[in-house]
Amino acid sequence: MARHRLRRHRRRRRHHMILVLVLAAGLVGAEVLRHGAADPAPAATGRDAAPVQSTDPGAGATSPAGSPAPGTPTPDVRAPVGGFLSWAFLDRRSGRITGSGNLTAASDTMSMVKAWLAADYLRRLPPDDAPSEARLDALTRMIRDSDNAVAQDLFAILGRRRSIERLVTICGLTESEPYQDTWSNTAVSARDTVRIGLCLADGRAAGARWTPWLLDEMRRVRGVGDFGIRAALPAALAPQIAIKNGWLLRDEDGLWHIACLAIGPDWVVGALARYPGRLGFEYGTELCRGVGEHLLAGRVHPGYVANAP
Repeated sequence: MARHRLRRHRRRRRHHMILVLVLAAGLVGAEVLRHGAADPAPAATGRDAAPVQSTDPGAGATSPAGSPAPGTPTPDVRAPVGGFLSWAFLDRRSGRITGSGNLTAASDTMSMVKAWLAADYLRRLPPDDAPSEARLDALTRMIRDSDNAVAQDLFAILGRRRSIERLVTICGLTESEPYQDTWSNTAVSARDTVRIGLCLADGRAAGARWTPWLLDEMRRVRGVGDFGIRAALPAALAPQIAIKNGWLLRDEDGLWHIACLAIGPDWVVGALARYPGRLGFEYGTELCRGVGEHLLAGRVHPGYVANAP
């Protein structure tokens, strides 16, 4: 029994140490995800730090940020052994993006892209038209409950990969692209994840009429999809943050793939992860929560959302 308790203690301790985020610059080097069963995603195993990156507003290039602007969060988020982790933070007031050294490396969206599918559908409606009650109910299930059947049907209506091509164009993405005719495998980087969040928040994605409705649905995400970045916030504030997450244990590489997006009143945070399947789904939820905890520490307080400009 004593040896059993010791083993459990050591497992908890190893798990805790992996999730520790220390204030320093950088993250492990970038890698690009390859899709398909014949070409599984490579696993990043390095643990050396790389410089934190920042992107000037409107610029496509990314350059090292040796002296981040005051108040810019620059934690060093460690990737799991045998896995991949990247993150990005967008300041909605300045448009400045700061992130891990591999913030431009690609992973996949899974269900996170469902927020875009809803937006793409709503934006394309005629000005005086509205979805049927049944269609709105279906969109609600897709956002709040991550209904895959609704997403598959909507993806076909929107022209499949053409919808993702519109996502890239309308939201100004630079590392994202469609993958064949599937929505789950849409390639995205952490930097593009926060750009998508901004695009959803400022009305470009869904249009002025439907943006408030869509963001409210994203605030009401529930069940298994309610995890990650906003879980790091006080209980009174978390429900006021719009989120959409993706998660899948992929057969082709045996890795959990996790994508997390959270939209606050003056910030957007995105995190992408892949790691060995044996570590379980909860491991990834804790990675995203840990990113949120360290990026948003000191930025939120009672009344923060309500009083934000």
